[in-house]
Amino acid sequence: MFSKSLFTIVSAASLASAGVIPSWLHLGLKTEISKDVKYYFSFGDSYTQTGFNLTDGSPLPSPSNPMGNPVYPGWTSANGPNWIDYLTSTYNASTTVTYNMAYGGATIDSNLVVPYRPEVRSIVNQVEDFFLGQIQARKLAPWTAENSLFLIWIGINDIGNSYWKTTGDGGAFHQKLMASYFAEVNKLYTAGARKFLFVDVPRIERAPLTADQGATAIALEAEAVTSYNSLLSKNVQAFQAKPGVRAMVFSSAATFNRILDNPGVYGFANATGYCDKYGNGTPEPTTYYPECGVSVDKYVWLNNLHPTWPVHKILAREMAAVADIMVGL
Repeated sequence: MFSKSLFTIVSAASLASAGVIPSWLHLGLKTEISKDVKYYFSFGDSYTQTGFNLTDGSPLPSPSNPMGNPVYPGWTSANGPNWIDYLTSTYNASTTVTYNMAYGGATIDSNLVVPYRPEVRSIVNQVEDFFLGQIQARKLAPWTAENSLFLIWIGINDIGNSYWKTTGDGGAFHQKLMASYFAEVNKLYTAGARKFLFVDVPRIERAPLTADQGATAIALEAEAVTSYNSLLSKNVQAFQAKPGVRAMVFSSAATFNRILDNPGVYGFANATGYCDKYGNGTPEPTTYYPECGVSVDKYVWLNNLHPTWPVHKILAREMAAVADIMVGL
């Protein structure tokens, strides 16, 4: 079983970078996921969504079409491939197929944080209705505990839609979120899942949506992100006590901070704002409109909350290094 001591070391490596380059890359670790992983099952919100549909007769994932539907890279918020696209197509050692249940606007539990539209699929829906209710019930994928990795990135909308209401509650609301979150994780465990990569909430208080609201909003959301991420790590460590579990938390918060603090190192010209003309997507991943100053891929932010595809590529590369440590144990 994956030990708690190694969790602490690797988690610290992901949370505290050595200079500009993350410490696992200093160590020369691989930036691709082991050939032993054949299936990804991903859950999340617009940072993860590709528009995959399990129920309308569209093609399902296969070795010749690893993402299934829609056509790669799908419908993303990144103006190009997102992190799960890159993990599937680029940063792995062999063909891996991906069932991506993520849905834009998702929260953990719609009863705790109401999404922006009623049809949005929460993590509860993604796990119970689509993974258990479709993939498992219809036996769509012959996955096993050893050849599969479950990836969950959720919490951005939970924090963004509640942070101003939960300040001063000592983390009580975030504990409710975690109770619902890990109730679903335990359902995946009961179904046979054993390898998990959890992603924490990025520093969304540095996104234009909150940054433009001033110091008070920034401070409140930053406090909420820190509280949520701390509880996520504690819950993952507790979850590891279950027999056979291998789990890690990848710190997107640390990666975002490193990019936002050193944008030029990563090839970005603008890390604080966005251009309205790029905000809803562009004809090409590197489209340039003179009024925007630089091409769309030189912005960290596509719009007021969502990062561009080069950010997702960085995230995927670093996630692959962390995941390979975990799945190889």
